[in-house]
Amino acid sequence: QVQLVESGGGMVQAGDSLRLSCVVSGHSSSHYAIGWFRQAPGKEREFVSHDISAADSVKGRFATSRDTAKNTVYLQMMSLKPEDTAVYYCAASDRISIRPDDYHYWGQGTQVTVSS
Repeated sequence: QVQLVESGGGMVQAGDSLRLSCVVSGHSSSHYAIGWFRQAPGKEREFVSHDISAADSVKGRFATSRDTAKNTVYLQMMSLKPEDTAVYYCAASDRISIRPDDYHYWGQGTQVTVSS
């Protein structure tokens, strides 16, 4: 089993920056690809970012990074917009993917709210 815990969400104003953290633990946790997803009210869960790509809606504003020594993956969010408001999840997969179904382990989510 792989465990993931997100943190760092909160309420910010449009244009602000925020960094989410995902602490990954469990056996062979370093062998998993970590992706970020989000789900807004009334919408399906959608891909946000992983190590090598980002969704068009966040490209150029969001980026994934890692601190391997701390087993932590970050989602760096800049120039936040109200439409970025959602619950953000990190997830682990045995291969890098943008498809939620390819991710077998999920964190509990952290709320990001962006006001205009």
